[in-house]
Amino acid sequence: MKNVVLIGASGFVGSAILDELLGRGYQVTAIVRNPDKITVKSPNLQVVKADASDTATITAVSKGKEAVISAYNPGWKNPDIYAETLDVYPKIVEAVKEAGVKRLQIVGGAGTLFVAPGVRVMDSGVIPDEIMGGVKSLGAFYLNTLTKEKDIDLVFFSPAGSFVPGERTGEYRLGKDDLIVDANGKSTISVQDYAKAMVDELEQQNHHQERFTIGY
Repeated sequence: MKNVVLIGASGFVGSAILDELLGRGYQVTAIVRNPDKITVKSPNLQVVKADASDTATITAVSKGKEAVISAYNPGWKNPDIYAETLDVYPKIVEAVKEAGVKRLQIVGGAGTLFVAPGVRVMDSGVIPDEIMGGVKSLGAFYLNTLTKEKDIDLVFFSPAGSFVPGERTGEYRLGKDDLIVDANGKSTISVQDYAKAMVDELEQQNHHQERFTIGY
């Protein structure tokens, strides 16, 4: 699988995934609102200017591609993040389906992971109020939409609780629905290791119509 679309390729997570894809020789079509933010140069990279809600463009550029990866995020400081996430993400899913692409991998959130039986991260009191809107909206999208979607092979890849710049170590653990913590009770992953695992999943396709997660 070497020809993919990456939505949100200029963001914190998207740029790391872009680097990982290009480093492995993928042909990447990057959909971004601001092409100037894409500073990497590669003959394998095509940059398309479009908003993530532009279903016509997403459908057009996705046709004939082997997979779509979405790192869409309306911005953690966006006061409308809750509404925009719930408005735009279903449009992305429908655009990919319309294009006939069978595989969609989504940069998920950690909010819906379990920290104890019946207790999710977003209900545990550890998430700051200033980002709760984004956490809850992505969680609602996963629980209310993605878990019911059966017409496309969707993967929702949740990061650890702390998602930070760091190194590509290749040393981490994968799980399903429970937050992964280390011996000190901390849940962390570097964006570089997350990107590696995302592209590994693209190549190996170990998960289908489900969520998985990562952590040290």
